[in-house]
Amino acid sequence: MAAILQGMLASSLMILMLVGPISAHSHGPDFKVGPWKDAHATFYGEADGSETMGGACGYDDLVKEGYGFNTTALSSALFNDGKACGSCYEIRCAKGNKWCKPGARSSIFVTATNFCPPGGTGCCNSPNEHFDLSQPAYLQIAEHKAGIVPVQYRRVPCKKRGGVKLTITGNPYFNLVTVTNVGGAGDVTNVEVSGGKDLPWTKLSRNWGQKWETNAKLVGHDLTFKVTTSDGKTIILQKVVPQNWQFSQTYEGQNFM
Repeated sequence: MAAILQGMLASSLMILMLVGPISAHSHGPDFKVGPWKDAHATFYGEADGSETMGGACGYDDLVKEGYGFNTTALSSALFNDGKACGSCYEIRCAKGNKWCKPGARSSIFVTATNFCPPGGTGCCNSPNEHFDLSQPAYLQIAEHKAGIVPVQYRRVPCKKRGGVKLTITGNPYFNLVTVTNVGGAGDVTNVEVSGGKDLPWTKLSRNWGQKWETNAKLVGHDLTFKVTTSDGKTIILQKVVPQNWQFSQTYEGQNFM
């Protein structure tokens, strides 16, 4: 019996080692679906979505980062100086519009990954609430030749595959952390990092979009990150970045949902 118990204990320890550090979540209700509102939508980029990579939120490869091509640029009224980056929306073509695609799905779900600047046609001028969708997303609900269509939208929880991803770039004296693939509210409002007694909790500053900066010495520490979203929920990614971490590598923890 003792041998059996020892074997079971060894197996349990091995499972814990394979799973890795456990993340802690703050308490509170899950992010709630918002009310339907009226807006308009256009599209940008080509049919393959390649021209939507990058953008004002600081994301790079939208596919690798977990967003795919169901993405949108937001007008000034929604973008909120980049604070809305990562937020998710359900969008549907307004009923009775002749440009709604026949037989199209009732709605699409998109993540905010870019900014639609004012000027040009004026669609994205303040106070207009406007979505400039990737072309693959737009064509799911409306005809290409429509150009601009009336839509209805609402904020929804972000449902992502895998965990929150952290990519650190820069140098030993300046660190830029890109936070991607965030579930729940999706839009990050605060990031903190800790590396043990030699690196107490340090708050990062928003550089732009979802890129966060610090001059703290992170090299040589295993790093724990604390990420907070706009609904006030916080996730602690315990030692998600190992001591021998390298710049430009991406590390993944658990997620809000």
